[in-house]
Amino acid sequence: MRRGVLLLAVLLLGGGGWWFSQHYQITGLEHIELRPRTASHAGSGADESLPPPAERASGTLRIASFNIQVFGAAKLDKPGVMNVLADVIRQFDVVAIQEVRAKTDDILPRFVDLINSTGRHYDYLIGQRLGRSNSKEQYAFIFDTASIEADRSALYTVADPDDLLHREPLVAWFRVRGPPPDQAFTFTLIDIHTDPDETTQELDALADVYRVVRDDGRHEDDIILLGDLNVDDAHLGRMGKVPGIFAAISGQPTNTRGTKQYDNLLFSKTATSEYTGRAGVFDLIRQYNLTTEDALQVSDHMPVWAEFSIYEGGRGGQIATRPAEPAK
Repeated sequence: MRRGVLLLAVLLLGGGGWWFSQHYQITGLEHIELRPRTASHAGSGADESLPPPAERASGTLRIASFNIQVFGAAKLDKPGVMNVLADVIRQFDVVAIQEVRAKTDDILPRFVDLINSTGRHYDYLIGQRLGRSNSKEQYAFIFDTASIEADRSALYTVADPDDLLHREPLVAWFRVRGPPPDQAFTFTLIDIHTDPDETTQELDALADVYRVVRDDGRHEDDIILLGDLNVDDAHLGRMGKVPGIFAAISGQPTNTRGTKQYDNLLFSKTATSEYTGRAGVFDLIRQYNLTTEDALQVSDHMPVWAEFSIYEGGRGGQIATRPAEPAK
C-alpha cells in the first residue's frame, strides 16, 4: 500500500463552520483539502414545502443501499425497469445510491419525479462525478421528506489527496421527522462504491474515513457506512476491525444472481443502539415475480437494508429518554 496516512477534511459552511472554528482546532493534518459544494450537490431544494411528518405506528425507519448498475439515460428509457426501481425506493425512508453514470444532470430529478408520481414526497442529494477513468460515477441519497430531513449544508465528499480510494465517499446527515427534535434519531451516512480490484487497500482506508467522519466535530455517534463494498462481511480488512463495528448483512448473497455478497451497512452496534436487529436483502426476483434475466435489467445488485428506531438512543448531542416498548 502506498505510504502516508489518508488525509481527510470536512466541508463546513456558514454558521456551522464558525461554530466549529470557535470550539475546535484541527492539528496534525498536512495538505488539508477543502472542496466547495456546488449547486449540483444540493438536490432539488424542495425542503421549504415539506409535507406533514409520516404516521409511524411501528416507530421505525428503514435505511437502504442500492447499486443501480450503470444508472443513466439508457435505463431511464426502459419504463418497466424504471417502474421497478421507483417502487423499490418507496419501500425505504432513505436509500444510498451508487453508480449514477451520466453526462447530464437530469437523471435524479426525472427518477424522483417518477417515484413521486404516486403522491409520495421524496427528494435527493447528489455528489460530484468521481473516478480515475473517463467513466465517472456519482453517489446519491434519495429520501422520503415525510419522514426524514437532511442538512444540505453538511453534505460533503471526503477528500483523498493520497488517492487511496477510486471514488471518494459522499457523506450526509439526516434526522427523523415526527418525534420532538431532542428525541429524534439523527445519523450520518457514508456512501461508498469500492473498486473491485483494490478492495484490500480501500477497506483499510475506509477505517480512517469512518473514524474521521465520526470525530468531525458534530458530535454524531450514529455513523453508518453503506454501499457496494465488493467484499463479504468476512473480508472487511481494517474496516472490520474498527471497535464495535457490525455488518447488518452476514452470510447472504447480495448480487442478483445470488452467488456473492457485495453490499452492506456497517455501523457500531454499541453506539447505534437504535438498530432494531432487523436487516435483509430486498429480493427483486421474488418481490416483483421477475426472471433472473429481467431482474438483471434492473441491476446486478439487490438492495440491502436495516431497520432503526425513530427515537435517539445514542450518545450524540442531547441524550433522549427512549419511550418504553409497548406491551405485546
